[in-house]
Formats: sequence, C-alpha cells, structure tokens
Amino acid sequence: MAASPLISSSHFLSLSSKPNKPTPLPLLNFSHYKSLRPPKPISASLSASSPTTFTNNNRSKLLEHSGLCGFVLDRLLSFSLKNLQPVVVQWASLALALSVLVGNVDPSAAFVVTPARKLQSDELATVRLFQENTPSVVYITNLAVRQDAFTLDVLEVPQGSGSGFVWDKDGHIVTNYHVIRGASDLRVTLADQSTYEARVVGFDQDKDVAVLRVDAPKDKLRPIPVGVSADLLVGQKVYAIGNPFGLDHTLTTGVISGLRREISSAATGRPIQDVIQTDAAINPGNSGGPLLDSSGSLIGINTAIYSPSGASSGVGFSIPVDTVSGIVDQLVKFGKVTRPILGIKFAPDQSVEQLGVSGVLVLDAPANGPAGKAVRIGLQSTKRDAYGRLILGDIITSVNGKKVTNGSDLYRILDQCKVGDQVTVEVLRGDHKEKVPVILEPKPDES
Repeated sequence: MAASPLISSSHFLSLSSKPNKPTPLPLLNFSHYKSLRPPKPISASLSASSPTTFTNNNRSKLLEHSGLCGFVLDRLLSFSLKNLQPVVVQWASLALALSVLVGNVDPSAAFVVTPARKLQSDELATVRLFQENTPSVVYITNLAVRQDAFTLDVLEVPQGSGSGFVWDKDGHIVTNYHVIRGASDLRVTLADQSTYEARVVGFDQDKDVAVLRVDAPKDKLRPIPVGVSADLLVGQKVYAIGNPFGLDHTLTTGVISGLRREISSAATGRPIQDVIQTDAAINPGNSGGPLLDSSGSLIGINTAIYSPSGASSGVGFSIPVDTVSGIVDQLVKFGKVTRPILGIKFAPDQSVEQLGVSGVLVLDAPANGPAGKAVRIGLQSTKRDAYGRLILGDIITSVNGKKVTNGSDLYRILDQCKVGDQVTVEVLRGDHKEKVPVILEPKPDES
C-alpha cells in the first residue's frame, strides 16, 4: 500500500470556493496532541442535513468521533457561518480526509495535554526554606599532615569532612568538635564554592561544639537565623541541611521523634543532656550541619546517629541550640568554656555496681585540685596498702542534696553550677558518711 502523502499547512491557505483572498484563520498548534490514535468511522454519525448546515448535535458527534479533526471543525464552526460557509465546508472536507489518514482515534485519548507543574503549599514552603538557608551552610574539610614513606615528602591529606554554618558576619563558623579533631589544617567551602583557610577559635569537647573563623568578605557570609529549643514538641517538622558523603548541600526532612535524650561526647564521654532526637536522615558528613524548624530557624546541630552500619537508621541526634548558643558566646569571647569541675577521676559505673553500692567511686583526687584542697582532708582516693590489698576511696552519693547514682548524674549537677561555687559533697567513707565542702574551679585549658 502506497504511503499517504504528507500534507503541508501551506496547502490549507489556498482553499476557497471564491476567487478572492480567503479570510485568515487562527493558527492551530498540533504539538500538544501527543497521543493520537485512529478515529472511529463518522459516516454513521453525520445526519442527512445540507452540507452547509451544522446542528449542535452534529458538531458534538464530530468532536466525539473524529479526534484531532473534530477540533479543527470546532474551531472553524466558532466563526460566523453566514460569511464563511463555503470556506467552512472546504475545510471540513479536508479535516475529514485528514481523519481518514490518521486512522481510528480513541476519543478518551484524543486530546492529551501535559499539565503545568503545580506544587502544593507545603512543598513550596520546603523549597523556599532550602533556598533561603543553603547560603548559610558550609562544607568543612579536615586535612592532616602525612609523610610519604618513600619520598619522605610531607603532604596534607584529607582525613575527614563535615558540615557547619555561618554564625555571624565576622566569619565565625559553628560545627562539631569531632569534625575538626586531629586536623593540622582546615578549609571551609561556602555555598558559592569559594574556599578559605580556617583557624580554630575554640572548642568544647564535652559538648562536641567548635567555632572556626574564616577571612571571607562580609557580603558572602549569610548568618543563619537562630531560634530556640526550649519549646520544641515531639511531632513537629524539622529539616536537616548538610553535605552527607561529600555531596553538596543535601536536604532531608522528618519530625522530632524524641526530646531530652542524653548522649555521650565522642571525645570525653561526658554526657550531653536535652538532646533532640529526629528521624530526618543524618549520615556521615551531616555532622555539624543545622537542624531547622519549619520557619527556617536553627534549633540544633546535627551531631550523631544511632546505627550499627554507620548510615542513617532513622535515629539521629542534635545538640539543642539553647545549649549551643551559650557555648559559642564563650568561645567567641574567651576562646574557651569555663566549666566547673571537682578535680577527680572516678571509676566506671560498672565497677561500682559490682561492689553493690550506688554512687561514684573516687579513683584519684590530686592534691592541687578542688577536691584535694577541700577542708577536712578532702576526698579520699582509691589506693593499695603495703600488702597490695585495694582500699576503696570515697563514694560520692550526693552533691548539694541531689542524689548521685552514676557519673552522668554527677556531670549533670556540675553543669548547673558555676566556677567559684561551693558545693557540699556527701560521700560514703568506709562504713560511715561524710559531708565535704568543695569550691569548684574551672577546667584546665586544653591544647
């Protein structure tokens, strides 16, 4: 069977039953009709009316059965039939012929137009939140000095990476301490991909917070809006932005799945209280990045995940911004955090449990420390006698009347105190109890 001839749109412009110039017709864009199939026969649908007379019934039948050609007819019939009846008849004939060439078209799929993309209001809010806060999130590269075994050349090798965010226009960057730990050099990459050398302003190992500074132009620094974490509720939406696995600016969403959790600092083992638990995916590289609420305000720093495999398992933890703000302010002003200490070393909780007692067993209380300088001999350390037998030291049972059952309790109480405060430490010494007043001192500087 011979192939059907191609019909050019220029052929239609020359068709008219009158010798004069035909009336211009509207241009038809056929590119929208992408799912054309052959139409049904229309001979049975047309009535025996005059060729120049089209009733509404016939028009609807033409549209129903002829698909694309029905559209052509309908456009033509929308003009005044009084002046264009001959032209309409000619065009209608060609439209019907075109329907024969196309074949049968299923009327249900005759006009398939791809709709414009429309986002829901919550999607638009998420997109806007990401676009507005991404300029505040940075990528941190941790470099370490390594010596080549063969050439003995000293090289800087990336040993880790993480995220952070701009705190102020002075170039202060906030991140996790474990992101920068062990670094000989640090580099910060801003959202516009410009990279700057960073220096460490200060860090708090106990709370896993660090502050860096970069000498970047102020117009490139977009401080993140700081919110509050005291009024958070389980179930509210949260958004995490970071650079997981080195991927540039990734957004994950979820809800707050728990509040007032407690995790241990990776550096010192000291507990971090009031931690936010979220199911927003947090993977390696997200550490140090911001956790935002639905208004785009900072409510926490993504710091850890609970996962045997090292990847997100739907249980992530963020340090609350109320804790972070106080730490950052001290680090920016003084370069360190003045946190009070008793000046003791104590035994692991499991060892005390095996003794059948509740409290914190003092292993060592240096004489130059707060506990060693306390009046009435101070706290007693654990030691061995001349025969090698173990003599237990004091077991701390309470501080300022607050019960102490393990090391976390002790740290939690001390976090509520200030340097210079005098606290009353109640201890179990042998078979009797003693109360020892101790003046708290600041934690020694760390290199």
